[in-house]
Formats: sequence, C-alpha cells, structure tokens
Amino acid sequence: MTALLSTLAALAPAVAQTVRIKDIADLEGVRDNQLVGYGLVVGLNGTGDRLRTAIFTRQTLIGMLERLGVNTRDNEARLETRNVAAVMVTANLPAFARPGSRIDVAVSALGDATNLQGGTLLVTPLLGADGEVYAVSQGAVATGAIAARGAGASVQRGVPTAARIANGAIVEREVPFSLAGRNSLRLALRNPDLTTARRIAAAINRTAPGAATALDPRTVALNLAGRDAMGFLAGIEQLRVEPDQIARVVIEEASGTIVMGSNVRVSTVAIAQGNLTIRVTETPQVSQPNPLSNGETAVVPRTNIEIEDQAERRMGVLSGGISLQELVRGLNSLGVGPRDLISILQAIKAAGALQADLELR
Repeated sequence: MTALLSTLAALAPAVAQTVRIKDIADLEGVRDNQLVGYGLVVGLNGTGDRLRTAIFTRQTLIGMLERLGVNTRDNEARLETRNVAAVMVTANLPAFARPGSRIDVAVSALGDATNLQGGTLLVTPLLGADGEVYAVSQGAVATGAIAARGAGASVQRGVPTAARIANGAIVEREVPFSLAGRNSLRLALRNPDLTTARRIAAAINRTAPGAATALDPRTVALNLAGRDAMGFLAGIEQLRVEPDQIARVVIEEASGTIVMGSNVRVSTVAIAQGNLTIRVTETPQVSQPNPLSNGETAVVPRTNIEIEDQAERRMGVLSGGISLQELVRGLNSLGVGPRDLISILQAIKAAGALQADLELR
C-alpha cells in the first residue's frame, strides 16, 4: 500500500487540474427516483422458498392463482413446491424517463430461497415514494453467480439470491419536470466547498455576466431569464474549473486502506517505529533404536526460537510543512507497512502535527 501511495504521489502533476462543471455539480431537480415492488419469481429448480415456513410466499402464490381463476383454497395444505420465491424488486427511475422507455431492475430474495438462477419474475408493479406505480417489471432473472453442491462438498461464487434484469421494467408514468420556461435554476455541488462554489460562479459569469451567484458552499444559483435554457446549460456544463478540497486523511482499518489528499501537511515531528517479533518453530524428530536392541521408537521434540526486534530501524525526522509525497517517502524510508502507517498517522494527529482531518471508517 505504501508503494502504491508513493507511485500516486510521484505521478501527481504539480500544476492545478481543472474539471468540467458537469462532473462536480448536478442540476437541482434533475435526479433519479427510487422505485420498489414485491413480486414472485417462478421456474426455479427446487431452490425456491419453503411454503411451510415462508407464509408470505404461500399467501402471494394463492392470491395470484385465484386472480388467474385457479382455486387452491380447498387444497392449501397440499400446496408444496420449491420452484417459487418471494422477492423485492428495486430500480432507479432516471430523470426525464418517458412512458414506454425501459430501465434495469434488481431482484433480491425475501424468504429462504437458495438460488434465483433460471427463474422468471412475474409482472411486478414498481411504486414510488408517493405510492403511485411508475413502472412495471417482468422477465428472466440473471444472478451471475455459480453455486454447486454435492454430498461432501459445495462451491459458491457470488450471491445467487440477488439478481438483475437488464431493461426489465417498462416506465408507465413520468416524473413531471421541465426546463423550458424556467427563469432560475440551481447547481448543487457534489462536494460542498466555499472556494469551489465561488470559482464555478466566476467561470459562468465570465461567459455570461451576471448569470450565476454562489449562495452557499453547495449551491450556485443560475439566472435563466431571457436565455435558451437548454443551450445555456449545455454551454456552462462544459466550462472547466479547479475544484478545491480540504486536507483529509481517510483510513479504512478493516482493509488497511489509506487515502491522503494533496493538501495534507505535517509539522516537524520525529518518528520511531519498530516491532518485537518472537517466532517459535517446532520440528519434532523421530528417534529409532539400533538394530536388535531393546529400545523403542520415540518422538523427540526440537524447538527453534528466533527473536527479531528490528533494531536496525532508526528514528526519522520529518521537517515542518512537508507535502504528501515527502511524507510518504519519509515513512517508506523507515520500512513502514500499511498497518503500521495507520498507527503512525493516528499518533501524529494526536501529537497535533498532522494538519488535516483524520477520518476513520
């Protein structure tokens, strides 16, 4: 990990990097809407829900059959099948999606089904937050997982109880939103920052004076009065600005991942890092008696103990105001691994020498 950080730091260009406004900000109101639905997947090869324990699956199956004209109430106790699974269906309705267009859906098992591979999702209405139906989903599910089981072993790759249907839902209702005729609109920064918001407003005002105003770290207001909204927005989203960022170090202890921003600075600090390692190795040997003797074969223990105190490591001094690249190079010179680097960064922050936010995940 430290080698990777060194490579990234070495490759980082010295000049400021600019990005398009469309890559760091969104138009307010132009967003996805989440949809959810409950349905049945049929056609499974004995890997569906157990109807005796999955009561909701049994009730849903009986209700569906009755709507199709099949009466199963009289033989409900004999209704046994493992080819059906109750599932939750989720999807994102994109902005400006029109009736008749198709969207992808995700299917997840709700009961004790073990594999959805080969199943078919029956017609499932997808509801929005307001309870209205915005899309209807149906089609063959694909898990992309592999699961096989034998008498003495089993193998599984991926999650066979989660699947997707590409273009599996048809949009039935659109979310009304129109850009035409609007006199104002707002840009929402994905990473709120005062400096970045002011730079976006300045870049827009250079091409269209008086068209943009930075309201807060997340919002830039746009004046569309007397302008072609589509043409104006298409033009400003291609403008390039230099986004600013705070100095931050993000540590994910579970995986040992460390990410440091380019603005991270360290005050003058001395670092010593070392570990005491004791390694005990057991290599038992078999002792055989001499031929024609009355001795017995015996196992003789042999123990080898090694102690490594890493005495060759020395204390290093990092001068004040060093950059990210210099920090990584200095820690690498001490032979610091990712796990030790996490402890060192936490200790530097506790000492007040790390001039950055330290975020643990």
